Amino acid sequence: MGDAGIHRRKPTRLRGYDYSHPGAYFVTVCTASRAFPFGNVIDGKMQLNNAGRVVLSAWTELPAHYAGLELDAFVVMPNHIHGIIVLHTAADKGAMVGAGSPRPLSVAESTVDEPGVVTAPLRVSFGRVVAYFKYESTKRINALHGTPGKRLWQRNYHEHVIRRGDSLDRIRRYIAGNPARWSFDRENPHAVHPEPADGWANA
Repeated sequence: MGDAGIHRRKPTRLRGYDYSHPGAYFVTVCTASRAFPFGNVIDGKMQLNNAGRVVLSAWTELPAHYAGLELDAFVVMPNHIHGIIVLHTAADKGAMVGAGSPRPLSVAESTVDEPGVVTAPLRVSFGRVVAYFKYESTKRINALHGTPGKRLWQRNYHEHVIRRGDSLDRIRRYIAGNPARWSFDRENPHAVHPEPADGWANA
């Protein structure tokens, strides 16, 4: 789905909100073209291709890279993903664990214990996690296809801070039912009657 597409999602950042705050976050990330790089929906079920399986793997591995991060409902669609990321308390979500990101950390993202030694970030934010997911999945898919440097995702993404339990339940139902509603999905360029934005509110 191209950035100029009629169904382009606009960023919905809450001004002044601390996105490293513990809580649940709903994210939708769309591809940079209107093609279906991750597979297709057949009989109401998503059939992942190799690229789609790479995206699923990059997502499910996120907790191994960030302490205090938990994943909830998730789905890979033909040209976008929906997922819920949960950040826990600041005390246990700060440091990256395991190998961490192969992408060099910027000064703003890191601390320096001694000259020439860069350590892991002090805090994890929702935006940083999404950025890493986009980076890692793009890198892996470009390696799979032999297309180094090719852009996979739109620059922006749509997010919603989940503040109530009933909203969490509705979003979970929306994500689980997304493939079955593909013919009405606003990200589907062939949808005749696309659902409104934030269709999860009525799930």
